[in-house]
Amino acid sequence: MPRRSIVHEAVLPQKTLIVDNGACTIKAGFSSSSPATDDCHTIPNCLARERDKKVWVGSEIETIRDFGEVAFRRPVEKGYLVNWEAEKAIWDSTFLAQKSRLYCDPHDTNLILTEAPNTPAALQTNCDQVIFEEYEFASYSRHIGPPLNAYNDIQQLFGASARKSHIPAIPAECVLVVDSGFSHSTVTPVYKGRPVQQGIRRLDVGGKLLTNHLKELLSIRHYNLMNEEHLVNEAKEKVCFVSNDFRRDLESTWKGASKNSKGTRADDTNVIIDYVLPDYNAGIHGYMRPHDPTLAAKVKKMGAVANPSGVVEDFMTLGNERFAVPEVLFNPADVGMKESGLPETVLQSLSGLPPGLWPAMLANIVVVGGNCLMNGFIERLEAGIHQLAPTECVVRIAKAAK
Repeated sequence: MPRRSIVHEAVLPQKTLIVDNGACTIKAGFSSSSPATDDCHTIPNCLARERDKKVWVGSEIETIRDFGEVAFRRPVEKGYLVNWEAEKAIWDSTFLAQKSRLYCDPHDTNLILTEAPNTPAALQTNCDQVIFEEYEFASYSRHIGPPLNAYNDIQQLFGASARKSHIPAIPAECVLVVDSGFSHSTVTPVYKGRPVQQGIRRLDVGGKLLTNHLKELLSIRHYNLMNEEHLVNEAKEKVCFVSNDFRRDLESTWKGASKNSKGTRADDTNVIIDYVLPDYNAGIHGYMRPHDPTLAAKVKKMGAVANPSGVVEDFMTLGNERFAVPEVLFNPADVGMKESGLPETVLQSLSGLPPGLWPAMLANIVVVGGNCLMNGFIERLEAGIHQLAPTECVVRIAKAAK
């Protein structure tokens, strides 16, 4: 009688590296039984080239002093990882450099990697080949990113008491994840930790499109900033907000608006601000301040004005740009796109689900991604969904914990 072969199960290492490989930044950290915010690190997911052709990789970009005309090369396009040559350079400096905060030996580390929903199979195969052949992690698991949000303490996001530490982290039964990031926005219904494929919807509007739209507006109205991606993106993050009444705010910034009942002009409202451009030589970042009409008039007359410290400032007076740019998320037709806005995309996602799941999904909407950090985003999205959702359903929206 032949002997039975003895199968030895491989013992996995204790260390697990979790990587959210976003289009703008990589969010990565090691798993922990008691995770903290400091365990997650954010690394720019790009290469940068200065005027003198010097190239900066990943976290090195954070040390650049002068971002004037810096060109960026990103390995992720339209939400999908398409350039592993550039990505490998970023990963090597992030995970294999001994001085890195996330240094690890792949042979002694497990890897959990996220990807965008509906990633083409050819790109998935290419990703698997690189992970296995180039890095040789001890184990490797590739997941769609949005469903992992179901393992958070969802009810705590809506004001309930925190989950006790001894209770295992099981996924919430129903969660509707709205992910509005750099390349695009997606709506993913998650049932018991698994994505419902027929309900996944995508909107090709993200932070990159908003930044490009703002670059065009500023280049027409103020300075030519078409080659200043970092400067404009920084300005967008500091000054833009989502308007809850677009028509009212648009009228308040119209130069021809009539005086209101108090005798003040509408363009004196706090919507209009001055954005002071950064001075890279002095190490000063751009910042916004209340609009000063007299200072703006002096600049038009004299060309430049020094601040009280004697430093000559360049600034732009921004009005409807502040809310017209984020409005594209809710009305893509403003820039000629034949797509529905975010609230409509949420309802399209629900249309692919059984009606019995609608109340639970609408009551547990979680928003993630950089665009949700803009002031007014959640309020506007909630108001838009309220108008379209069945009246008997409760709509609750929460922002994922940082």
